Amino acid sequence: MSSFFIDNGANELQTADIQSQPAVPLCPTMNDVPRLGDGECYHVFISFSSTDYQWTHSLIDQLESCGLQVCYHERDFTPGRTVLENMSDCIQESQKVLLVLSQEFVRSRWCLLEANMSLFRDCLERKPIVPVLLEPEVTVPLHLCHLTYLEADDPDFKNKLLKVLCTPNQQLQGSTVVPFQPPSIYNGKTLQPLIAVNDEGLNKWDCGQFSDMEVPDQLRLIIQDHEKYRKAVRMINSVSQNKVWFRPLWVRVVMYITGIIYFLILTVYSTFLTVIVVIDPFLHQRPSYPVGELVIIISSFYCVPVGLFIQIVLWMNGDVKYIVREMQRAVGQANIILYEEKVLMGCRSNSKIYLVYVSLDGCKQEFAETFSEQGCVEDMFQRALTFFSSGYASCLAKRHFPFPQPSSTGHLEGGVCFCQYVSQQLRTNQWE
Repeated sequence: MSSFFIDNGANELQTADIQSQPAVPLCPTMNDVPRLGDGECYHVFISFSSTDYQWTHSLIDQLESCGLQVCYHERDFTPGRTVLENMSDCIQESQKVLLVLSQEFVRSRWCLLEANMSLFRDCLERKPIVPVLLEPEVTVPLHLCHLTYLEADDPDFKNKLLKVLCTPNQQLQGSTVVPFQPPSIYNGKTLQPLIAVNDEGLNKWDCGQFSDMEVPDQLRLIIQDHEKYRKAVRMINSVSQNKVWFRPLWVRVVMYITGIIYFLILTVYSTFLTVIVVIDPFLHQRPSYPVGELVIIISSFYCVPVGLFIQIVLWMNGDVKYIVREMQRAVGQANIILYEEKVLMGCRSNSKIYLVYVSLDGCKQEFAETFSEQGCVEDMFQRALTFFSSGYASCLAKRHFPFPQPSSTGHLEGGVCFCQYVSQQLRTNQWE
């Protein structure tokens, strides 16, 4: 299936190709609108999420006012037929496919099916794909991330879109889109993160649990052995909040018992002194304990529970950091399973797991050359995955590293590769 918007390496060529063509006015004349060929009923099939209804229908009205025939599911799907049959026929009967990419579109199973059908040769004919980024913060699905997209907030968006839609398919330069063919196209790209199934009501000191029953849509086309994914998730789920609460249990028990005993002693002692002060006028004698001491003890009476409360808060804060560290360690061990499938997980909180598509073949070869004389290549590489792969995947997903871009070229084109990340981390940290 050909795509007008292809990988970044061909962007300049394609841009030059289009710029060499006459500019299409904002509202083209009927002569500018491409003729529909045999079997074609529409100029463009638009796939969008129902939550983006208002914006998309405004766009549809403008396109149709320009003479373009637009197809979308609400109006043009045939009642009584399955959704898959309708989608297949409508895409085949359209010259191009426009995808309105929003957060909800990416999450929607049906929208992903539409994207997969148009991109992965489920149609008999090849169609140019026109991705439109509706929201800047959208994480573009892996099977779309190598395409150059139009941005909806671009002031010249309408003209750019019409220029593409009004250019006949045979005049659009492109190449066949084969999913995950050369790793260099997808290397370092971000996938949709995993969200804990117990995310609602999850305390910061609790451990998130992730579903291992179903492989997410964006991973089905990447991970061939789905059991590897399930095993990796089970390793993360094995991190229990019991590890937090029972980790320093004996210390807490001693502290609690000591605090209670101290609290009771202060209560009895302060009560005794209070009685002495109260009955002193009747005894006509000076109390054996000064009033200042009584004030200090009564103050301590209130300070002890406050101190215990502060200590509990500090314990819980330590638990938050501990549970994330434990999950990061488990994610690192899970990456030992997943890295061969060109997938890495990253963890920065107890409720979200980042996913990136990245090849570590070159980095592993670098480890082999570095530790070949020591005879522990595999052990060192797995050790690096355990302690550093979670942080690396998180940085890759967030597109931010805690150090400047290395001057030397690594194994990830245009980015920081894993062995570069490990080298930078070892300058400030030791193997844990």
